[in-house]
Amino acid sequence: MTDGAKQTGRRRALLSVSDKTGVTEFAQQLAARGWEILSTGGTYRSIVDAGVPARQVSDVTGFPEMLDGRVKTLHPAIHGGILARREQAHLAQLDEHDIGTIDLVCVNLYPFRETVARGAAFDEVIENIDIGGPAMIRSAAKNHAGVLVLVDPADYSLALQDEVSSADRQRLAAKAYRHTSEYDAAITAYLEGAADELPTALPERLTLNLTRAAQVRYGENPHQPGAIYRLGEARGPVLDAQVLSGKPMSFNNYADADAAWTLCQELAAQEAAVPDHAAVCVAVKHANPCGVALAPDVKVAWERARDADTLSVFGGVVAVSAPVTLEAAQAMRGTFLEVLIASEVTPEAVAWFAEKKPDLRVLVAAQAQGVSVLDVRPLTGGFAVQERDTRPWDDLCPEVVTERQPTEQEWLDLRFAWATVKQARSNAVVLARGGVTVGLGAGAVSRIWAAERAVANAGERAQGAVLASEAFFPFDDVVRLAARAGVSAILQPGGAKRDPEVVAACNELGLSMVFTGSRHFRH
Repeated sequence: MTDGAKQTGRRRALLSVSDKTGVTEFAQQLAARGWEILSTGGTYRSIVDAGVPARQVSDVTGFPEMLDGRVKTLHPAIHGGILARREQAHLAQLDEHDIGTIDLVCVNLYPFRETVARGAAFDEVIENIDIGGPAMIRSAAKNHAGVLVLVDPADYSLALQDEVSSADRQRLAAKAYRHTSEYDAAITAYLEGAADELPTALPERLTLNLTRAAQVRYGENPHQPGAIYRLGEARGPVLDAQVLSGKPMSFNNYADADAAWTLCQELAAQEAAVPDHAAVCVAVKHANPCGVALAPDVKVAWERARDADTLSVFGGVVAVSAPVTLEAAQAMRGTFLEVLIASEVTPEAVAWFAEKKPDLRVLVAAQAQGVSVLDVRPLTGGFAVQERDTRPWDDLCPEVVTERQPTEQEWLDLRFAWATVKQARSNAVVLARGGVTVGLGAGAVSRIWAAERAVANAGERAQGAVLASEAFFPFDDVVRLAARAGVSAILQPGGAKRDPEVVAACNELGLSMVFTGSRHFRH
């Protein structure tokens, strides 16, 4: 071996990082404290250019970097120095082979996820799979009693202390293993997704790479601890929203704001070509829509959504698709809301909210990036996983199954009601008229009960409204209830044994009925 180092008592650090944030300053601090520094490639050049004395790993191993850099640190002179327990038997073996200990390993990995995110070709992605880095990290983490392992620049200051406690060493080791685990999970997901023969996004083994993104006071209830986690490197519209004013977000705020924004964006995309539907307002309570409206501007859309159910909107979460102006903000004066999330809020509106509604959380939604298609729900001892229900209206083939055809306005309202009911908890029924929900029944254990709640909520506003159901009608009872209330057109998936009876009831009562062929249960 060419290390030429007996155990002299001088500490040695190996620095090899892709993320070079703070690494030069860290190397300077280590050198000032008497550490010998080993390094590779670009990290070595950065350190030396800054005037820090360092040795290349190839000087220690006696072998140059090989295979276009694929082999640099995979050598006993490196891993022996990392893995040796600081006890006589192991140290004697190092001396026998002229290997020095390595007491600090500072490594973070090739930018694999960033390479994938920018759409690089397959071969380039593969070259950004780090091999030596994870091996060194795992070796140092295994031997954390004698080796400090650093994968995060935020921990550099800890390593500069005179003594690092065993508890901190163990914490750093756990962080290191999490780092390599997440890295491997990203590689696994990429290779599974890139394999042409795989027909589904649901593999035999599924790894969820979760990192805490926000702390909250508690979960759904005060006795439940809770936190908000990010999946992989994804950015979410609510998760990464800009908070302009108001109190910190709660666990329930995150869930309701995400539900409101999802429906708001679906409707905004769906209604973009309709001149009078420039603004969408969605009010949500306990993950269910309670007031949804389309209008030429945000102020009118908010007023229509609020008036759709003034009781339920109290304490709710509101999403709007267009910029919130001062006029729109002032229209919210008399209603207590938990969260407002929008595409934009003018400075004048922000100032007004901060003064008049200081507790209201005002958010500007972030651009979603890298969002998973998976919908993951907890089970005792596991999870139920499915692909998200993102089927748009344009993917359907609506079929009019009655003698009466829907009018042009009814078609607009049916499409609007369908998008809304798709985001409501089953069993769900929505009544809408003129681009506004006039009655909602959600979370019912019977479809007729959901319809009865929607009709009762609508009252006289059911006259001339349309009705949408997220699943088929097992009987004609909903049709007859709707007709008595004054509903003129109905949309549902179809597919029930008694469909002929349901259609016959519509023809008897003069209603239009449209089958979508697509069910949208939401539990």
